[in-house]
Amino acid sequence: MFHCPQGAIGECRAMQVVSNISLLPYNTFGIDAKAKLFIEYYSLDELCEALKMHKGERILHIGQGSNLLFTKDFDGVILHSGMARARFLDDETVEAQNGLRLDDMIAQLTDMGYSGLEKLSLIPGEVGASAVQNVGAYGVEAKDVILRVNTLDVETLEERVFSNEECRFGYRDSAFKHELKGRYIVTSVVYKVKPGDATKTREEIIRTRMAKLPTVGEVGSAGSFFMNPFVPEEKANELLKQYPDMPNFPSLQGGERGRLVKIPAAWLIEQCGWKGKMLGGAQVWPKQPLVIVNANHATPDEIIALAAQVSASVKEKFGIDIRPEVNYI
Repeated sequence: MFHCPQGAIGECRAMQVVSNISLLPYNTFGIDAKAKLFIEYYSLDELCEALKMHKGERILHIGQGSNLLFTKDFDGVILHSGMARARFLDDETVEAQNGLRLDDMIAQLTDMGYSGLEKLSLIPGEVGASAVQNVGAYGVEAKDVILRVNTLDVETLEERVFSNEECRFGYRDSAFKHELKGRYIVTSVVYKVKPGDATKTREEIIRTRMAKLPTVGEVGSAGSFFMNPFVPEEKANELLKQYPDMPNFPSLQGGERGRLVKIPAAWLIEQCGWKGKMLGGAQVWPKQPLVIVNANHATPDEIIALAAQVSASVKEKFGIDIRPEVNYI
């Protein structure tokens, strides 16, 4: 069994309940919104107790807050997990609790001589969010390494296990963002790993990300603000006639629109001239236009307005809709 630094403390603590608390430490955008009530729990029993006590109230379960933009004070109950342990179920299977920071787990697995998750290195957020969001980078998504997801039913307080298939993973998507949203809280995730030296790959990923992306805790951001769009193959071919250097990646995704092609949102945004541009205190990150940062005490309205202007210009120039990956709360 292993844990991140805060995990050792968490095991010895009882549930924390605080009224009118600032959420500044709980969102990577650095927005100083307040919550009517904040509860941090350290066991499933405490989570059940909190849900029973506040049944019928507005409840939001958060992780590191790396995919949230609080637009105002939250008039309800914020739940946060202090459970941050992980354990090997066998030589190639690890179960991690929802409050363990994803990168802390990957760092420890790498140090212990295990591989499989190293391409997800330095992605902000906690284990629970990795399953909800299906985080990904450099050709690997969480769904590729997740075996199953353990949850708690908010209504019945019964535990339920979802297989990889039942999670209905998609690009930055899962059933927990749609039909299962608000009904289940992810309590732990079971990943497949394998013995192997991933140190070099992890170090390369970290160097690459640090060269392009703002450092969490130093510059407020939510990582990638926009999702990469998928367009019909016919649309992509039309654009390639105008922009032969446009990066494009044929996808296995499809449907009524036929075969789809992924076009990097960063490229689209850069072609529209947004790199480094500011609106109030919000800025399109100069090194990676997929990212919007809180450069100078930005308000939520400034961040939202900048994102809307970026989206509108991409739509006008390319006829493509780009959608925020960030959830507005």
